[in-house]
Amino acid sequence: MSDLAAKKDTVEDADEGASSSLWPSLRKLGARLSDWFTIQSTAMKCMLIAVAILIPVTGVYSFTVWQRQAAVAEQVKAMAGQTGAEAMWTLNEKLPVVFGSGSVLGFLEANPVERITVVYKPLMWNVSERIVLIESKGTQYAYYPSDMETKIFADKAVTASWGPKMVFVPRGELSATSQDMLEKLDERFSGARPQSEKDGWKAGVSGVLSAALTVGLLGFLAFHLKGQFKSLRFIEPAQVQGSIDDLVGMDDIKSEVRQIKDQYERRADYAEYGIDKPFNVMFSGPAGTGKTKLASYLAKELGLPILFHSAANLETGYVAGGSNTLARIASMAKRRKRCIVFLDEAQDLFMKRGGHRKFDDDTQNMLLAILDGVRTKSDAEIIWIVASNFNSESMAMDEAMLRRFQMKVDFRLPNKEERRAIFEHYLAQRSEKVANDLDLRHIVEITEGRSPADLETIVNQAGITAVQHGELIDADTLMQAAERVLVGNVNSNTTKERERDRRIIAIHEWGHFLVDFELERKKAGGDWEKILGEMKTIKISLKANPRNNALGFVFHKQGNNLLKTKSDIEHDVRVLLGGMANEELFFGEEGTTNGAHNDITRVTKLLHHAVAEMGMYRKTRLNFGALNDSGNRTVDEETRSIMELQSERLYGETKSALARLKPLTEHLAGKLMDQGEMSLKDALHEIRAFEAACHSFDSRVGLNGAASAQPAQPAPDAAAG
Repeated sequence: MSDLAAKKDTVEDADEGASSSLWPSLRKLGARLSDWFTIQSTAMKCMLIAVAILIPVTGVYSFTVWQRQAAVAEQVKAMAGQTGAEAMWTLNEKLPVVFGSGSVLGFLEANPVERITVVYKPLMWNVSERIVLIESKGTQYAYYPSDMETKIFADKAVTASWGPKMVFVPRGELSATSQDMLEKLDERFSGARPQSEKDGWKAGVSGVLSAALTVGLLGFLAFHLKGQFKSLRFIEPAQVQGSIDDLVGMDDIKSEVRQIKDQYERRADYAEYGIDKPFNVMFSGPAGTGKTKLASYLAKELGLPILFHSAANLETGYVAGGSNTLARIASMAKRRKRCIVFLDEAQDLFMKRGGHRKFDDDTQNMLLAILDGVRTKSDAEIIWIVASNFNSESMAMDEAMLRRFQMKVDFRLPNKEERRAIFEHYLAQRSEKVANDLDLRHIVEITEGRSPADLETIVNQAGITAVQHGELIDADTLMQAAERVLVGNVNSNTTKERERDRRIIAIHEWGHFLVDFELERKKAGGDWEKILGEMKTIKISLKANPRNNALGFVFHKQGNNLLKTKSDIEHDVRVLLGGMANEELFFGEEGTTNGAHNDITRVTKLLHHAVAEMGMYRKTRLNFGALNDSGNRTVDEETRSIMELQSERLYGETKSALARLKPLTEHLAGKLMDQGEMSLKDALHEIRAFEAACHSFDSRVGLNGAASAQPAQPAPDAAAG
């Protein structure tokens, strides 16, 4: 008994759960239908209403006609049921057939009757067509009774003397001779068909039309709702996963979002102080910093539905294409009354108007009208959040658009402590698969200037690598993942069989490295541990990198300094020129390759920034580039000559510095060609070992004064790593 009771309770709970989950699903479907209907044009709405009315009208008409036909069919069957001779499905073909005159009942009352044969033919689903043959005095009289006459005929047959003489015969069971005779009768009675037969095709057509309209409307709605589900749909607060507390770090940004929440919830209090403008919020900052997540978490905390839409999809290329979409979004938002609309990737909407593309101006003008301060009370409860990957400092924005935003939240990249916290947060989600005592210092250092989305991708990539190798996530796995995410997929097959190319690439990459190494060694005062910690280089590789079409690469971290001095810029230029300078030292000017194309491009931009924009190497500090609003950089003769002069000077200094390190470069190039890639620790170990061997050789042959020389300390085992 207890088991049965438990099963009964389980069934009841399941029924209650199904009914409770069905109602929210129906409400959700109704809300989506309402949203979709709101954004349709007037003509579309009228057409949908007309179709919705036609469906029940045609259905009711079909049902009425079929019901009437069924009643007539029962009457005909009743006529046949009085005889008890349903098996006599034959006609007396020996008797002549003539057309009867008058009515059927009048003939039956005035003449003797030997037999009454009712020949019926099924039409569609019911009995509709019937011919009555009355056998009297050696002749058969043919009648085609109307619907009313058939009803009276059936009622009389119950009590009339001729009732038992009726025979009910299906037309399809007759012989060929009888069929020929009936076809002639059909020709005679073609203009006197009963209404039930005439309505047969109408009922069929009406039914098919009703079904077709129903299926068509359902298919139309399904197709459009599917498109709306992908582009324009509101997400309810319960559907948002996580909360604002899940975002690690960024406390200053989260406090700004909480201020928006407080201002929205206490609108009346703020209005007393004259703060009653619409809630137009601008999110700006680098990609991957959490703008979309924060908007969804804000919607969840406020209990508001939120609509996500990419502003890039507003660029249809057609006049009024984007503005019509914005109008539809605004209509959906007004129907919801209290909601959040989030437009992502909206940097193009902030550009100055008046360009050559009129459809862009139309979209911006529509957004300006929507964000305007003149609204109804219900409109003022809609929060518009427009997100951009740029800000007013990095690009020229439309001033009218900027004035529409009461609140602006500037997102930033995480600092060192926040990067560590973000790594720890994502690793804690898979703590059982993470190695004990994992040291995050190195991975935190090399991810300087990376967004939280990049850090999450690195941890996910580390997890993929760990699964593939059947191991836990450790420091090496994270480093491999960082290289995969930040550098890209690399391969050694591109240059594996090309010894000449491999040597050129090795010489080129060591040129970059050694120029940077010389400066860092001077700053560190010969402290190799400090060099290891301060150098930006992480790895030197001969593997090809398809991301930038490089046949080799130097994987390095970004510097900690947010501001660059003139000396920093010159050092960056020297490092970039180091590759080509080393090629010229080893292979001559004719042996330099186009592998330095990317380096030369970056040098040109750096020098243009220093000379034309920062006024360096000039008597005045002026930014002539600010005078050119078109964005087309035209370099004047003076700027060009200064850039060429400084480029030649820095290239000469770089070449002189590398000339002194030519033997070391030869040694390192050989090691790199043997190993394929070398880490910073490996490179420093080889440099120390090479310098120690050179000092030992010089001491044995008596060069440079062994007593006064400052020998390099032998590389310890820890450095060899």
